[in-house]
Amino acid sequence: MKGSSLLKAVCATAISLTCVGMLFGCASEEDSSSVALSGGVAATVNGVEISEDDVTLTIEQGRESLGATDDETWANWLNEQGYTVESLREEIIEGLINQELIRQGAEERGITVDPAQVDEYVNEMKSYYDDADQWNAALETIGMTEDEYRSSISDSLMLQAFQNDFAIEGDPSEEDMLEYAQMYASYYDGAKKSSHILFNAEDADLAQEILDKINSGQLDFAEAAKEYSQDEGSAAQGGDVGWDKLTSFVTEYQTALDGLEKGQISDLVTSTYGIHIIECTDVFTAPEEVTSTSQLPEEFVVQVKTLVKDNMEQQAYSEWLTESRENADVVINAMPEGLPYFVDITLYVTANENGDVADGDNVAIDASDVSVEGSGDEGSADTSSQPAEVTDGE
Repeated sequence: MKGSSLLKAVCATAISLTCVGMLFGCASEEDSSSVALSGGVAATVNGVEISEDDVTLTIEQGRESLGATDDETWANWLNEQGYTVESLREEIIEGLINQELIRQGAEERGITVDPAQVDEYVNEMKSYYDDADQWNAALETIGMTEDEYRSSISDSLMLQAFQNDFAIEGDPSEEDMLEYAQMYASYYDGAKKSSHILFNAEDADLAQEILDKINSGQLDFAEAAKEYSQDEGSAAQGGDVGWDKLTSFVTEYQTALDGLEKGQISDLVTSTYGIHIIECTDVFTAPEEVTSTSQLPEEFVVQVKTLVKDNMEQQAYSEWLTESRENADVVINAMPEGLPYFVDITLYVTANENGDVADGDNVAIDASDVSVEGSGDEGSADTSSQPAEVTDGE
């Protein structure tokens, strides 16, 4: 959905992690003093008003984040994205409508957020900054007060809890899982499972000694991993780090693994994590026809099960949102004149050699040609403080 790019631009900073998750809830009253606001109501949802100013602030913050505060740059961005000012406003409104429907749905289901949870996430984020001045500066960068940031955390947790309310009890049927297993079998084909022993970079002599003993049969690989590996997580499992199709290894590790067949052991492999000895413990070859999930390794079946459940839950959530939108009493008011983000994009559109209307290579799209999509069913809230990165077992 195109509109999400504008909101992602608004919210792409270290501490605004919940803004994207809470759909279009990133507008801040903090910036209202520098924006000419019109007042009024953009839409109503079951009698609840959506402020025109919220729409304006959201778009204005997006413009600032995109570096499109002057009319020409703004008009060019709209053209490139296939927007008119009217269609962009309507898409933002649709996102706010979905947000309000979710809030109303959560209230009906008795879903609330414990303030202690909000405190936990806010305090965790604060811990990444040296002092209050740095924290406040970070808040200022995204145009939020701490109260507004807490509100965004609360909204995100509420959305997460609301989506969790659509969780599927029990395991999917074999029939449902088989459909996914058939789709993913070709992707899994050629997957390699491996174990490793990790040494510190300065322990090259020890690593070579252990490798020689393993190759000569004096040491069992799994036992050597338990005794010598610096990767404590995999060491307890005899060095097992799983299938390469289910994780992401550093380049040096993956390259070495690609060159191994089942049962083969690598030479010493140096990466940013240290020195590895790698054993390829299994290779999966997809059957010509998948008639049972039992034909896939257990780890693949677990992932298939997760994919099926996630899809079923997302579908149930999307169906609820679609039905709620259809049954809601929604009124979207006409766009008022004089909004600060309004620009006459035709002033920045030129004719090319063929006489077609375009801005460079970008064709201006009439409002009637733009489909408006709601965005409330596009993603779950993310309240993790940092992105997780899977490496080679460390």
